[in-house]
Amino acid sequence: MTDHGPHLSRHEDRVPLRGYPSPGTRRCSGAAGRREAEVKTRREAGAVPLTARQAGPPALRQARRPTGAIRVSAAPSTPGELDPSRPAAEPGKTQPARRQRRRRSTKAGFAALSVLAAAAIVPILTGCAATGPATLNYYSFPDPSGATAKTVASCNAQSHGKYTISYHPLAYSADAQRQQLARRLAAHDSTVDIMGLDVTWEAEFAQAGWILPWTGTIRQRAESGTLKPALDTATWHGKLYAVPGNTNTQLLWYRSDLVKTPPATWGQMIADAEALARQGKPHYIEIQGAQYEGTVAWFNTLLQSAGGSVLSPDSQHVSLGAPAVQALSIMKQLATSPAADPSLPVQMEDANRLAMESGRAAFELNYPFVYPAMQADNPTLFRHFRWAPYPQVVPGQPARVTIGGIDLAVSAYSQHPQLAFQAALCLRDKANQLAAAIVGGLPPTIVSLYSDPKMFPEYPFHADFLKALQTASVRPKTPAYQILFTDISHLVSPPAAINPTATERQMASQITKTLQSNG
Repeated sequence: MTDHGPHLSRHEDRVPLRGYPSPGTRRCSGAAGRREAEVKTRREAGAVPLTARQAGPPALRQARRPTGAIRVSAAPSTPGELDPSRPAAEPGKTQPARRQRRRRSTKAGFAALSVLAAAAIVPILTGCAATGPATLNYYSFPDPSGATAKTVASCNAQSHGKYTISYHPLAYSADAQRQQLARRLAAHDSTVDIMGLDVTWEAEFAQAGWILPWTGTIRQRAESGTLKPALDTATWHGKLYAVPGNTNTQLLWYRSDLVKTPPATWGQMIADAEALARQGKPHYIEIQGAQYEGTVAWFNTLLQSAGGSVLSPDSQHVSLGAPAVQALSIMKQLATSPAADPSLPVQMEDANRLAMESGRAAFELNYPFVYPAMQADNPTLFRHFRWAPYPQVVPGQPARVTIGGIDLAVSAYSQHPQLAFQAALCLRDKANQLAAAIVGGLPPTIVSLYSDPKMFPEYPFHADFLKALQTASVRPKTPAYQILFTDISHLVSPPAAINPTATERQMASQITKTLQSNG
């Protein structure tokens, strides 16, 4: 739910299904494919009604409901047959000639409809009989950089006619992306082959049986040379359910004209910021504090860096405890300090970036996108823009910063699962991840790429970034993450309202109820 698009409000239920494959991507498989094509044609003609599952949720069924039945009317047999001035039959008398004409007209109408339906079916059946590469529909986040489109084109060329990947961008909001995919998969939509999953969805999708596990040689290829924390995001109950496509995490960004030596710990950073405030200099610490996923990631980073976790290793019980109290204490300390930006309770990543570029802040905890942004937006300040490892919670112990990114999964309902596995590996191979990192700013999950000189111009911080990724933490892994994240976000935002001990108890209670209701 992070790191790949603007943050929008949570209205998944209002987002319509988008990105249906065009007729050119329709797939057929023998007799079953022909029957499906014929039923589809008849349904579009109004002859076969949609079932509740095929029609989707009530709002969508209403939108798709036909406005009226198809009517067929034959031309009158004689010019005056439908003339309203023609006298009506007398009571008790019949008009056999007219009735015969009407019967002939009705039969002609049904015959015409049958011919039209047959004509509509013929081209579809002809298309089914044709041979060619399998179409693999790939649903993932929208990428305006063009990096994803180039990667897809590269893999299509490398397939040598085995498959053609069709890229379908999802909504910009991560919540809406999840809702779009969940609706399709719950309906067993066979037109979904490969999906780009946020790193918090794997447990939910795997538990529901919506995605296939990676096994044997395919799993070995997926794991070879890949960052371990990234693989951890794609693993559920010991099985690998996706392959990491790209990743992300945060560094400390600071102004070298204000701070000669970057702080090593949270305590030192807050003290440095307060000292700058007393001198009347820019001093804010920019970090995410709004009631959304970013603030949950901040809490998770502090908690894991203190040696704790939200859940037990088996994801069945709440952990939290003293490390959670320590994490909440740091959040409270910053929020009530002169070091806090007054906008902290509503800030997200981009607001933090803008505050730093405006010259009001001395420190920023954020993703690497802020580096090229500062270079473009404020070249003067960019000369003093530096990076350092994320501040430690426990002195001497590296911080365990929460990892983000996108994992590639194969749908359990794909008609071409083996080809989909091959295509997913291609989409995230070394060459394509390098291109995505340089063109799209999407950090790779393959360790060796951080030593590739081609990465250095765009990622001068590559060494520190790799260290952060190698010690990174993952968000709580549970099928109930969407509810759990909401529970936590309501308790940690606004940060100034935190009561460390009481908030930890309340959090433990709410998460326990969530696990019990979903267990």
